Amino acid sequence: MLRAAASRCAGGAIRRLSVASYSAAAGAWRKPPLDEGDWSYYKEWWGEDDGPGDGAHTVFRRHSEHGNGVVSVAAYPASIPASDQWPVMERWLQERNLAMYPESSGADQFKILGYQWRVMRFNDHTRQSTAKVMACYRSGGDRALYSMQQPNCLAVPYVKSMVSAGLTALPSCSYDLPRAVSEPNTMKILCIGHGGGSIPLFLASKFRGADVHIVEIDPVVVSASVESMGFPASCAKGLSDHTMQPADGDELLWNGVHDRISLHIEDAEDFIAGDSNIYDLVFIDAYDGNDIFPRKLWDADGPFLRNLEEKVHPVHGTVVVNLHSDSEASSPDVDDEAPFENVLPMGRYVSHVCRAYKRHFGLAFTTASPWLCNITMVACRDEAMLRGAPVGHSRRDFVLSKLLSRSGMIERVLDLLPFPCLQYVRNGFTLVE
Repeated sequence: MLRAAASRCAGGAIRRLSVASYSAAAGAWRKPPLDEGDWSYYKEWWGEDDGPGDGAHTVFRRHSEHGNGVVSVAAYPASIPASDQWPVMERWLQERNLAMYPESSGADQFKILGYQWRVMRFNDHTRQSTAKVMACYRSGGDRALYSMQQPNCLAVPYVKSMVSAGLTALPSCSYDLPRAVSEPNTMKILCIGHGGGSIPLFLASKFRGADVHIVEIDPVVVSASVESMGFPASCAKGLSDHTMQPADGDELLWNGVHDRISLHIEDAEDFIAGDSNIYDLVFIDAYDGNDIFPRKLWDADGPFLRNLEEKVHPVHGTVVVNLHSDSEASSPDVDDEAPFENVLPMGRYVSHVCRAYKRHFGLAFTTASPWLCNITMVACRDEAMLRGAPVGHSRRDFVLSKLLSRSGMIERVLDLLPFPCLQYVRNGFTLVE
């Protein structure tokens, strides 16, 4: 989740990510593909602090019973890919359709209707997530309208920060990441907090070995992602049958990617207590409509962290948490902290959360998300991360060097990665002491 107030942190200075990234292991520069989620496109989807703003129209609006207030999704026109590039996707859809329905003999034709940004908000102002969605139409005998979230497009900088930090920390703790790219069912991933589903879709599309479990307490959020943000409906467990996607939509559009994802509508504390999986990688982004990160998800003495410690791999297990660093709660003028007891982590309270996770996992570090007031915190096993550290060497420098040395490998094994991991890992890097 990102806050509307985060635009204050950007200070109005919008910079474009470098198009060149350094591959440390290969020792060569390369130019990655166009990043459709580059921050330079933010004006297309950012909107206004108090609502969608000009050029948007609301495509979903429903009241939540789980603390998120009014959940809405606004649609904004997207400038890329340009219409002259659409035939490539249309041909791919035609091929997929023919593989599924050989008897059609090409009678069904697909046309791209366009691409839109879809922005989920809580209570009309807090931006929860942003995704790019493609709409297409199938003519012929069984006419249908389909929508598909673009999994390679991560629009919000903090999401790229979370993915970059998590994927570089995992092999730094001796996890065989290249194997998970090619071999089925080799990488257990847990995502707590769903939003539009961009992180699980990105990971499931990049790792053939991914087995992704999502836990989201609010069925309205899940409905919004399925009905309005192009998330595959078949992944959701316990969702009502109401969806705008045709029955064959997931198989046609996702070509098996959706089979790597399971979405559970459940309280995270209850889920982790009863789950039998051992996870390699965990992502946590679980703010509610009041921008509160529930205390039970960071309480060092609570059952959630105790159970999570047992459900994360004992050697290379890695946990990535999105934290907000901008809040009036951190103002030095606030004398009474009692009202903010359950509003962590914000402002100076980020350190409390970091220390809680470090206590359970052994080592923690943070990176700052560019242009937004979000911090990515990563917790992992200290023995694995610090293995090979020279005596007397700076722990911070050793960990950062180890992470940066893996960033080039991440970009190589995840072919066509549109953004450089290195830039997000080293930005504001701090080792939690």
